[in-house]
Amino acid sequence: MPLHLRFGADDLLRCRFAVSPLCQTHEAVRTLRRRERHGYHLPWLRRIRGALAGLDLSELWLFMPPRGGYTPDFLGAPPDVPYASFEDELERMRAGDPAAARAEMAQSLACTPGAADSPLGRAALDDPAAAVQRLADVTERAWRALLAPDWPRLRALLDADIGFRSRQLAEGGLERLFADLHPGLAWADGTLTVRTPGHPPARQELDGRGLLLMPSVFVWPDVVSGFAPPWQPTVIYPARGVGGLWREPSRGAADALVRLLGANRAAILCDLTEPASTTALAHRHGLAPSSVSAHLSVLRGAGLLTSRRQGHQVLYERTPLGIALAAGEEPHRPG
Repeated sequence: MPLHLRFGADDLLRCRFAVSPLCQTHEAVRTLRRRERHGYHLPWLRRIRGALAGLDLSELWLFMPPRGGYTPDFLGAPPDVPYASFEDELERMRAGDPAAARAEMAQSLACTPGAADSPLGRAALDDPAAAVQRLADVTERAWRALLAPDWPRLRALLDADIGFRSRQLAEGGLERLFADLHPGLAWADGTLTVRTPGHPPARQELDGRGLLLMPSVFVWPDVVSGFAPPWQPTVIYPARGVGGLWREPSRGAADALVRLLGANRAAILCDLTEPASTTALAHRHGLAPSSVSAHLSVLRGAGLLTSRRQGHQVLYERTPLGIALAAGEEPHRPG
């Protein structure tokens, strides 16, 4: 059933982006149970096989019903800042109200026949405060095993997507932004129509709350919406460049990249697995800051890097195209 999000004048001024490492962790956990739909992530799934051996996710999976069933809101509070840390988000999860958590758990368990009467389901409902802490513990272990080692790479991809989408918004407004955000989205006459899994309400008035847009590594191929308060109306969509995220450099790719860009530019591009400043890159590569600045300017002009200011520094990071090029991925050709 499509969800229709109706914008008012105030909502147009309150659209924002955010990245949630806690949300990404839970989506990664979901991905483990639907491998047939996530071919892009097969290299990651193979690599984490050993880490999964000692990781019991059964209680967390209990509250992630398939086919669009309800997942408790306390598992992930809505991001209140654009770039929250995992530790801050986990602390908010631990501080959830047990009474509200019990009601949400009961609603989630009702989506799966027999789940409420299972030993794990009964234990959660009998002592919701303890259940919240256990689920937070499992989430923390999942973060450390599944995402933390790769978070700089994932964060760079998500940041690059936000940079690209922000430019679209600045250049052409919401019409331009939603035109290629996801095939399941359509924008017309002040209404965003979202074709999302599950059964959200047919219509949602934004009522001046605006829209929260969250790029995701693991939500592909879906787009997700239909969140209830305290969530701001939200759309979670697949980030650009996911197809090349886990690609390892092909044989000869490094040499080809050097021939294409030159040795120093190729080295800088490949080094940017996480955001870095001109000064840091100059120190790591033994180059003058002025030379690194010139190389970064060329790479940014070619669409391989993006930049953002953080305090007194300007940090550079790879765009999805830069990530794919550094990984040796063959570009998709229109046809």
